[in-house]
Amino acid sequence: MQGVTLTAAPDVIELPALALVLLVGVPGAGRGAFAARHFLPDEVFDARTFPDADALRAAVAARLAAGELAVVIAPAIRPLDRAPWSALAREHDVKAVAVLLDEDRAVLEARAVGALSREEVIAQVSELRRTAGGLRAEGFRQAWHLRGEQIGRVGVRRVPLRVDRRDLHGPFDLIGDVHGCLEELRDLLTRLGYGVVGDSVTPPAGRTAVFLGDLTDRGPDSAGVLRLVMGMVASGAALCVTGNHDEKLLRALSGKAVKALHGLDVTLAQLEAAGPAFQAQVQAFLEGLPAHLVLDGGRLIAAHGGLPAHLHGRGSGRARSFALYGDTTGERDELGLPVRRDWAAGYAGAPLVAYGHTPHATPRWVGNTVNLDTGCAFGGALTALRYPERETLSVPARAAYAPPPRPLPPGRPQA
Repeated sequence: MQGVTLTAAPDVIELPALALVLLVGVPGAGRGAFAARHFLPDEVFDARTFPDADALRAAVAARLAAGELAVVIAPAIRPLDRAPWSALAREHDVKAVAVLLDEDRAVLEARAVGALSREEVIAQVSELRRTAGGLRAEGFRQAWHLRGEQIGRVGVRRVPLRVDRRDLHGPFDLIGDVHGCLEELRDLLTRLGYGVVGDSVTPPAGRTAVFLGDLTDRGPDSAGVLRLVMGMVASGAALCVTGNHDEKLLRALSGKAVKALHGLDVTLAQLEAAGPAFQAQVQAFLEGLPAHLVLDGGRLIAAHGGLPAHLHGRGSGRARSFALYGDTTGERDELGLPVRRDWAAGYAGAPLVAYGHTPHATPRWVGNTVNLDTGCAFGGALTALRYPERETLSVPARAAYAPPPRPLPPGRPQA
């Protein structure tokens, strides 16, 4: 139900496993009872138990910063009351979700004896219903509207974010930017112990390949790379995150206007030659790719452009943009290329971050990060990281398929 403005609830509502959930309702609507039924005590923050709004906000912020779901019970009848909570969710790169408990007015009046007058109950119910349709404009990505008996009957199911695959423990073989270099990919997989017969790939027992994005463009056979990688992902032999070149290809296949530069024109011609059925398969595959992956209980992060610690496991637009494009300044250099900050130089997170995007002559280790883009399409090499062994393996490019915009800078060995 992602992106829904206001949804009448079925028997079970689905909530993101990481979110700020605001329980909205007139006093007496049963927000505390609802929270007690569906959430753990340490997940629930009730304004009535905090000395002031600042203390409540600080407690919720600390939980979101730790990557944990937070459920808030606070005065939230008016948009002005709800605005700080949607803003706090954005600040911490999590989804803001509203659950509206719209209890029958007679029940509210009975429960509010001595607390609210009948007129106050009527006024608050009216305001809540009047403004409920604008929740998306307020920044809430989901809003569930529970009426009367639904409040006590509905179930809650938590849905992990697409980037969260902490349940997968590997071992993994993380592969840097392929950029259409099909034969080098076959060479690398073979060196890693994968059985490669045509487009069929059999992994070594227990191992899984993880592609770090930018499958296409520049190299000679982007269609062949897509066919092989898509088959591996479909069979369970591989995982894949999206890169900026993959994102641009998806926009082109979706009919959006893009500049077919840096080999995209050749990729599109190859896909056109492969036929509409294959193009549709590629589009569906690219649409399903996560921007990054959290693996091995949170000890390993796979992201095309890298990812700082505070964005690990987050599904926000900001996290997606960083994972695809790196830490860009918005400026262009003398060659017209985006200027990027060296995010890895300041990374102090515990998880190992494996990424690509910025080519180097050899793998670049900085702290607990490793850049595996070794410029295969530019005549360099295609590189993989064996995890948890933390060993890199490279195969040389068979040719230089595209001129690099500048000489590849040196990498850095593991300390």
